Amino acid sequence: MSAQNIDSAPIASTMPSVQSGRIERLPLFPSKYVDPRNIDVWLPANYNPKKRYNVLYMHDGQMLYDASTTWNKKAWHVDQAVTKLVNSGQLPDTIIVGVWNIAPLRHSEYFPEKALQWIAEPTRGRLIEKGLQGKARADNYLRFLVEELKPAIDRQFSTLPDRDHTMIMGSSMGGLISIYAISEYPEVFGGAACLSTHWPGTFEANASVPLAFFNYLQLHLPDPAHHRIYMDRGTATLDSLYAVPQPFVDLIVREKGYDDKHFISRVFEGAKHDESDWSIRLELPLKFIASGQLVN
Repeated sequence: MSAQNIDSAPIASTMPSVQSGRIERLPLFPSKYVDPRNIDVWLPANYNPKKRYNVLYMHDGQMLYDASTTWNKKAWHVDQAVTKLVNSGQLPDTIIVGVWNIAPLRHSEYFPEKALQWIAEPTRGRLIEKGLQGKARADNYLRFLVEELKPAIDRQFSTLPDRDHTMIMGSSMGGLISIYAISEYPEVFGGAACLSTHWPGTFEANASVPLAFFNYLQLHLPDPAHHRIYMDRGTATLDSLYAVPQPFVDLIVREKGYDDKHFISRVFEGAKHDESDWSIRLELPLKFIASGQLVN
């Protein structure tokens, strides 16, 4: 299916089922910054309010748990991956906060807003009008996460609220907003996982948008001493567009001082741009952004 359909396909509102743990939904979570949306919080089977838990915020929250409820019948199955790693002692106790997207606004909310200043007119105007539905919304989306959602999660659930135990993850445009989040709010997020990051920013190969992201990252990547960043790409379907920009991003991150304990970038030959392929390799980013450990 085309990237356009991936972004705009309708998604059912059915409560997802999980193989372990349980989901608590915060329905149509209100915000002064963005449109209300569902928040699906996954709690492990042994969730104990007397314990404290790492928190992983994930975008495209309706695609995370149960393939029977998603538009393409594919899912990350993040509950299974987290449970396996926690039970084997490879991951600290973790809560997942699945933040639903709003399909018509997804591109606008996930496109790193401050990068637009490096895109010259008339390209910038066309991108905002056609690609971002007339308005850049990423800064407000991050304000929603940081100022409204995170405080509510920390009040309602037994979390470790500090930076070292708060992470963010997404794929495609969700990869862009994840690296943007850790760069804009380095005091909030200690780890970011960006799978199949959509550096072209549109659905066609181009130079203007990746160059804008390169310029932004050179200036705004957070201090490597206190942050971990995971990136990857496949080589098939939409991921084939990332063969040029991703290695250049890797150079930018390395020049910023990130060593192997704080940054990893992987290529998965033949991997496609969908939840099935992301779920196959999910253990790697989960473990890395939480502890800096690698999974073979």
